[in-house]
Amino acid sequence: MKTLLTAIPCTLLLAACNKPAPTDSVESLLANPERLKEVRAQCKADHDKAGDALCNKASEATRRRFMGNGTPYTAAPPAAPASAPKD
Repeated sequence: MKTLLTAIPCTLLLAACNKPAPTDSVESLLANPERLKEVRAQCKADHDKAGDALCNKASEATRRRFMGNGTPYTAAPPAAPASAPKD
């Protein structure tokens, strides 16, 4: 019982000392291209270890960097037909 009471606080203390994983958002990856490059390399090397959520955020950040804000293409209105010359 005494060992159990000593082991539990030690385990909690060690768990609290671990460095937390960085919380990356799409916006933070857009603002930090070096971190985006690191995350993309991690996803390419081992997608399962990096996780779907992080890899999806990296791919969305890459898409936004390439495509911009996603403003849809608006075609120009068709030109009015030229009237036939009058004689």
